[in-house]
This record gives sequence, structure tokens and C-alpha cells, in this order.
Amino acid sequence: MITNYTNLQTAISQFLNRDDLNAIVPTFIQLAEAQFNRDIRHWKMEKRAVAQLDSEYYGIPSDWVETIQLHIIGGGTTPIDLTSRQSIADRRAKALDAVGRPQYYCHADGQFELFPTPDDEYDIELLYIAKIPALAANTTNWLLDMAPDVYLYGSLLHSAPYLQEDGRVAVWAQLYSAAVTMLNEASEKARYSGSGLTMKVRGLG
Repeated sequence: MITNYTNLQTAISQFLNRDDLNAIVPTFIQLAEAQFNRDIRHWKMEKRAVAQLDSEYYGIPSDWVETIQLHIIGGGTTPIDLTSRQSIADRRAKALDAVGRPQYYCHADGQFELFPTPDDEYDIELLYIAKIPALAANTTNWLLDMAPDVYLYGSLLHSAPYLQEDGRVAVWAQLYSAAVTMLNEASEKARYSGSGLTMKVRGLG
């Protein structure tokens, strides 16, 4: 049974029928986790961060993957819409860098840049997709608890190039893709169950 980081490593070695990979198996898992953050969109990845903002820049959380929604809270919730850096620059130039209640944001140097520059302190709430907690630092996480097959096949997929087993790539990739698709579908069903809304499932194709 795969329930934590240690027995995941053991399972990977057993599937590969190798007992000399202890030093490299954690790397297979690390590479798989990087791919998970690109491929998986599950409701358990959603997080909220609240901050008080009084400047044009807002730091992005260290576990941020992508933004779902950014808005001002308090005194009436107001969405802050995503736009391009060029659009922000153009707006600043036309408005002579005016201050006011932020309406737009863009990505700039690992931060959010807001326009207009806040004219007061605003409470900002960010709803975002967060990285899946790495097993090397957490022993276990929600993904390993919910879908150990995703972890196993994802790690095995990244073992094939190292072991020069090109024939295994297609096998592990098919198993990994199927496991991720089912996980994403389960998340969407949970999210929209009973709502009457149409489900849109993220795929790997």
C-alpha cells in the first residue's frame, strides 16, 4: 500500500525491479510533481490569500500556479481584471499614473502590478491554484492519499529516460494520462454536482 513518501519510493523500485536506484528515485518523484502542477486542476489545489495593499505591486504567493480570481473585499467586493503589461503601461501614460481603486492587474517581475495605483489601503483577496505540496518536505499530501496511482505512474514515466527504457515511456504515459484524467473528472463532478452546469474537463491531449 502506498501511503507516504517512503513506501512510494519502495513501490517505484519494485515496479522497476531494481534495488540500486535509491539515490535517484526522489528525483523521479520531484520531476513527476512538477508535471502534476501543469496537468492537474483539482479543487483541492484552490487556496485563498488575503493581504492589505497600499502600493501598485502585490507579491505572488510562493506556491502560486495560476490565478482564479483577484478582487478587493470590504466596502463592496470589486473584481480586479487581468490585462497585459502593455495595457497597464498605456493606461498609466494616458492617466498620468493616476491613483484610485485598483481595477486591473498584470504579471510583472514575479508580482502583480495593479492599476490605478491604490490611493488608500485596500484588502485584496486572491483565489488561486496552489502547487501540490512536495513529498520531500511533507511525507504525504492530499494527492498521494487520493490518487497514489498518479504518483506512481508519473514517477515511473520520468524513470524511463534515465533508465534508457524508451519502450516503457508509452506504457507509463498511458497509465499516467488515464489516472490524471479520472482525477480531474472526479474534481469537476464534485464541483458541479447538483448545479445543472455543464462540466468542462481538463485533458492532457
